[in-house]
Order: sequence, then structure tokens, then C-alpha cells
Amino acid sequence: MPRGLALLVLEDGTIVRGQTYGAIGQTLGEAVFATGMTGYQETLTDPSYRRQIVVQTAPHIGNTGWNDEDDESRRIWVAGYVVRDPARVPSSWRSLRPLGEELCGQGVVGISGVDTRALTRRLREHGSMRAGIFSGDALVDSTQLVARVLASPSMAGADLVGEVTATEPYIVRAGVVGPRLRVVALDLGIKFNTPRMLADLGIETHVLPATATLEQVLERAPDGVFLSNGPGDPATADHAVSLTREILARRMPLFGICFGNQILGRALGRGTYKMRYGHRGINVPVVEHGTGRVAITSQNHGFAVMGEPGERFDSDFGAAVVSHSCPNDNTVEGLTCLDVPAFSVQYHPEAAAGPHDAATLFDRFYELMAQHRDSAPNDARGGN
Repeated sequence: MPRGLALLVLEDGTIVRGQTYGAIGQTLGEAVFATGMTGYQETLTDPSYRRQIVVQTAPHIGNTGWNDEDDESRRIWVAGYVVRDPARVPSSWRSLRPLGEELCGQGVVGISGVDTRALTRRLREHGSMRAGIFSGDALVDSTQLVARVLASPSMAGADLVGEVTATEPYIVRAGVVGPRLRVVALDLGIKFNTPRMLADLGIETHVLPATATLEQVLERAPDGVFLSNGPGDPATADHAVSLTREILARRMPLFGICFGNQILGRALGRGTYKMRYGHRGINVPVVEHGTGRVAITSQNHGFAVMGEPGERFDSDFGAAVVSHSCPNDNTVEGLTCLDVPAFSVQYHPEAAAGPHDAATLFDRFYELMAQHRDSAPNDARGGN
């Protein structure tokens, strides 16, 4: 199918020409780059990418087409997609349709034929920017296109959790070993692989909308609470922070990842800030300060918790420590409470897609819950 002209416009006035890819029209969002060489389907369906135009640095995208097994949520969430060389014909026995066809079917406006590495250098040097992709009838005078981009909202201050969270609670049953523990997961933008990996450990996961109250958490009588990944500015997530503080006060085991790490950080009194261009890839190193071990991790975040590597600090719930950091830029990559059973990491142990170095964090959460259940009074789980 012949492809027409498409333009990528950045808020600094940069205009990049390319060809249409996926749906034709207009889309606005924050331009960010993702460095993964694989896993584009998991990237596109990650709710953490809500309202972001993703630039893929890998030159060839779409080689394995699209299947119905690798989605990480119920739909594609990216605002737009920027690639260099889309596959002309997918090659995989699992492929059901080409990537471009799926983008078009879900209304995702994209652009191809772009020097994505040069574009990535610009975003690294100047920071993530508001951007737009325009094609078809949306192509007008360049001055008007820049004006549309400048009129679009910034990611700073964006409250997006409500757009991606589940509308109703649901349960993911434990695997063949049968339920041994029960977790309530607060859905801030959860990915399918998280409860799947918990199920493999014999954990039954009750996924609740982000608006869940403490009473709704406690009526499930959980052994622990999980704070998921998600999009937007953590400074807007006051309800999740308040709920986390209530859980910490009850000394319930808690584990957070990505956005959940930022929520725990805020609950402990730490600030958060918008990063220059964030971490989005599947090869980000993380140092665990307690052991000196380095893990290669999957990450997707544009905000971070304030703190220094290895820093110990006081909170309303006792002492805590910055337990993990990124050696590339010293950003906070994990928090551990020393007086309550809670910890979090900024990266993705479910690794969809990505390396499996951090998968043992789910085992750590399991052990934390099991120890707490064995040592706590019968009513400590909050049941009737």
C-alpha cells in the first residue's frame, strides 16, 4: 500500500518528514525514545506510555508482526509511533497480522522513514518534548502545526492513572500449585504479566481500581499489597499516596514497581521530579547497595524519586533507605523500609519485554508476606 507524507513536529519547532505508518490523521503527546531491540508489542500495550509518542531507536520494527498473546493490556496506549524502517512482510509463525495493520485498526497515528537515532540525540540533548504527528487532512501550514503542539498539555502535572485503571475489580487465580497467598494489586496501569508471574508463585491477585479505599482492600483479607506501574506525574496521585500511608500504618507487606515506587516514595515523604528524558529500555543497569550486585533491567519512566544512592532517611513509618540506584545518572531505583515490611523498585521485574535479572523480586515479596503472616496475629490481614 503506498504511503503518503507525514510530519513529526516538536515543540522547539523541529519538523521531520516521513511517511504515514498506521492510522492517518493527527496525534499529540510527549515525544520519548525507547531503546529496546525487541518487545515492541509489549511497549505499545504498556499503559505507562499513555499520552506519549514513542520513538523506537532500533532501526527495524514490525519484523515479527502482531499476535494476540503478547499484549500487556487490553489495547495500545501510546499516543503515536515513530520508526525508521517498518517491516514490509512480518516473519513469525506466531504473527496474525502486520504491525502497521494493528496500528491502523486501533487508530494509532504513526510515521516511518525517520532517522530515529538522530531524533533520539536531539531528545537526549534537549529533553523530552511535546510533539505531534500529522498526516492526511491534518497537514496544514507548519506554523499552525507548531502552534497545535505548543497548545497541547505537558506531561508535568498530568493525572493519567484514571484513564488506564480497571473500571471494576477482577481476580487472577493462582497457578496449578493452588493459592497459598493473596495479594491486592492497586491498578495504576498494571501489565498482564505481573499477576501472571504472581500466579506462578501460588499467589492469587485481586486487582482493584486506582480509586479503591482501605476498606475495599481489607475486605479481601490480603497477605500483601502491590502498587503497579502507571503513567503520568506521581505528584498528582494523592489518593494512591494516602492509601499507601494507611497500608504502611497497618504494617501490611507492600511492594511497588515503577509508578508504585514513586508512590511509596511520596508516602515516605520524598519528593518526585520530572527527568530530562527518562529511562525507557530493556538494558538499564541498577546497583543494589546492600549487596553490590548489578542487575540489567527493563524500565519505562520519566519521573523519579528524590534521593541519593544508599541514602538513609527518616519517615513517618520509621527509617528507610535508597536501596537501589542507576549508575548511569545516580537516580533512585529502589526504596526499602527498615521498620515496616515495604519495598519498591523503579524498574520492571515482570520484564515484558526485557531481561529476567529482577524476577526474584517477586520471590522476595512472597517471602516477606509469608513471614509476616506466620508472625502476625490471626486478624492482622484485616479480614472479618
